Amino acid sequence: MAEQDLTPVFQIQRVYLKDMSLEQPNSPQILLEQGQPQVDINLGVGAEGVAEGVFEVSVTATVTTKVGDKTLFLVEAKQSGIFEIRNLPDDQLQPVIGIACPGIVYPYLRASVADIITRAGFPPVHLTEVNFQAMYEAQQQQQGAVANGNGNGNGGSPIITTA
Repeated sequence: MAEQDLTPVFQIQRVYLKDMSLEQPNSPQILLEQGQPQVDINLGVGAEGVAEGVFEVSVTATVTTKVGDKTLFLVEAKQSGIFEIRNLPDDQLQPVIGIACPGIVYPYLRASVADIITRAGFPPVHLTEVNFQAMYEAQQQQQGAVANGNGNGNGGSPIITTA
């Protein structure tokens, strides 16, 4: 029976849209302007423990579209998932939370962002595929550089914050 208690567990409890906002600060005047819009997309990943072995992992996107120096629209979205992750070695827990979980949540975020932009009357902005492993590794390297630079040696858990 003790062996069953140590069996690794990875389950998706729920995926949900946690936050979404759309702003068109210069409408309706900007809708009459001609010009090729410039699109800027920023992504972020975060996680926090919500209970023993249960984590909320969120992927956020900020899409800013401008014509010239005026904002056409701004979308901020946060898609989250609740994951049960138990009995994993510490060296495997962070990559699961930083790579696998965002990879599950991200397609839902992509759909939500494209949908809200379309409903606002614009052609959809399709977020590109993301290599969460490369993003995680870059974050680990940055965290290591900060830890080495300030001398505290705390390169521990860069993604997880506990509630």
